[in-house]
Amino acid sequence: MALENVTKDIQADADAKVRSIQDGAKAEIDRIFADAEAAISDMKEREDKKLESEIGRLDRQVISSAELESKNLILAKKKEILARTFNDVLAELESSSKKDKLARYKSLIEEAGQLIPDAIAVISDKDDFSAEELGVEAVEKDNRIVAGLILRSKDGSTEVDLQYKTLLTGIWDSNLKALSDILFG
Repeated sequence: MALENVTKDIQADADAKVRSIQDGAKAEIDRIFADAEAAISDMKEREDKKLESEIGRLDRQVISSAELESKNLILAKKKEILARTFNDVLAELESSSKKDKLARYKSLIEEAGQLIPDAIAVISDKDDFSAEELGVEAVEKDNRIVAGLILRSKDGSTEVDLQYKTLLTGIWDSNLKALSDILFG
């Protein structure tokens, strides 16, 4: 029996050591799992913050892009309206009555005549004004002129372009900001 008791004591001692090792291993495994879960939770939290930040950045980028596109569309429409207005005003000037054209031409010649005395008026081949009506030395016709005129010195050294398109472009360019304010507020 003594042998049996020794064997039981050794077995009990071995079982206790195995339980102690198993308990230590289980505690170590539990600690490793807890550390891993904490690390995973930290990583997930950081990734969630990154994702949230990236979504916010993309939202801002999409909104900014949409606003820019909207502004570009509005600007294009404003340019279209300005161009149409310019063309309408020019067409109205070009299609004015003979009486109105003559009055405007005389006024233009009077203003520019100070620069070129005894000028030659170059007018559209569609206009039918005499040198006497315009108050110039002579009249020449040019099919490239739509409306308005060019005053030229007798020797051809000096010209003043008084075509409606040229005059309107100059006025338009120098007053574009004011015109935009009037049209678009």
